[in-house]
Amino acid sequence: MIDSLKIDPFGFREYDARWIFEKDINLGGIKNLGKGLGTQIVKNTGKNNPRIIVGHDYRSYSEKIKTALKEGLITTGCQVEDIGLSLSPMVYFSQFKLNADAIAMVTASHNENGWTGVKMGIKKGLTHAPEEMKELKDITLNKRFIEGIGSEKKIDNFQEIYKEDLINKNKINKKIKAVVACGNGTAGIFAPDILRGIGCEVIELDCNLDWSFPKYNPNPEDMKMLKAISDAVKNNNADIGFGFDGDGDRCGVIDNEGKEIFSDKIGLLIARNLSTKHANSKFIVDVKSTGLFNTDNVLAENNCKTIYWKTGHSHIKRKVNLEKALAGFEKSGHFFFNQPLGYGYDDGINSAIQVCHLLENQNKKMSEIIKDLPETFQSPTMAPFCKDEEKYDVVEELVNQVQEIKKNKIKIDNQEITDVLTVNGIRFSFNDGSWGLIRASSNKPSLVVVTESPTSNDRKKKIFEFIDGMLQKTGKIGEYDQKL
Repeated sequence: MIDSLKIDPFGFREYDARWIFEKDINLGGIKNLGKGLGTQIVKNTGKNNPRIIVGHDYRSYSEKIKTALKEGLITTGCQVEDIGLSLSPMVYFSQFKLNADAIAMVTASHNENGWTGVKMGIKKGLTHAPEEMKELKDITLNKRFIEGIGSEKKIDNFQEIYKEDLINKNKINKKIKAVVACGNGTAGIFAPDILRGIGCEVIELDCNLDWSFPKYNPNPEDMKMLKAISDAVKNNNADIGFGFDGDGDRCGVIDNEGKEIFSDKIGLLIARNLSTKHANSKFIVDVKSTGLFNTDNVLAENNCKTIYWKTGHSHIKRKVNLEKALAGFEKSGHFFFNQPLGYGYDDGINSAIQVCHLLENQNKKMSEIIKDLPETFQSPTMAPFCKDEEKYDVVEELVNQVQEIKKNKIKIDNQEITDVLTVNGIRFSFNDGSWGLIRASSNKPSLVVVTESPTSNDRKKKIFEFIDGMLQKTGKIGEYDQKL
């Protein structure tokens, strides 16, 4: 039985919905979310009985949340098709394969246990962006629901259809030994099978499903997870290490020497590789990504253009679609391959496959391939706590401060700011190619801070100290999840 209604408005985020289950939302709230989403789908498709694919990740409470969501969807006339335990990219793929009108994936991705959420989409290959989320929030909170008579059916064995699609298109001839780490998340029942299927020798690391996440959250930006993959690569003399997040749409990479390669640099290597066959292409990268895309000689020789855009899988996905870009890369590990390489959505396992193709084509070790790029000193993605209701105001205040610093030619570590980009928070750059970023997180009560310098590690730290100094003066910043 569905309980009384609880739904925190702050759960409606820029490109998905996330709450702490029972504290911020209960099953009554989830059912209303289903009613809101169903109403939105009917309105946007013009169909009285649209078909919606639904899946869920492996958390202790995800299945009952999916059940409540489906109950809400059915009351609006939606025909629900349930593909069961899923990865987000499997749900995205199902919309193409089954030609459905919309999708909903119950997942909180890499968030800590207790969190739940839904990733949603209507147009094939795209997920809700701020405009759709605003509309959904309005319909749901104001109970502007339509009524209809829907239905539900289960789709059996779709996991195998998804696996076979990736395997059949991507066979490799080179024997690659890969550590496959899933942090006990849902990718554990997909990634090892698929990578074995294409021809890799797979060493599994934490691939058994365990919703308590006993070691660390399945998050390829988490330092503990990266260290575990690094150790496994070295102990097994592996060629590559892959780490997947909780819902399988992101991938992190460790080279054969056990060193982490940030995803933006993996993206640059893939972009270089693709540019030789696809000259005059566009690539989309998020504002957290390395500045090397702007200065890369291989991309320049092949007349390829890079556009820096808003962080967030929905934003990059849409920009790839809008610009008809060949691919998009996010520093967090979301990669998007557009036609003729893919359908435009993010799939961590497909990203790992593209790295395998890169290794096969280059016929070098990963540590040698990465040395082809100029060295830069990059910080991890750092997230200081900041309340949801305060984080955007804090960022706006800092945008104004940095613009004043640039205007007044005030030096930071003896250099002036030469360029400011404000499509998503503020990214400010210097003459030597160093830069810093401050933006609000789209899915957690925190900010996001990243710095990079092609000059020195010390310069990277100085830029972080400048940012941290500004943040501490606001009085609205808590602990960092990790810091330099």
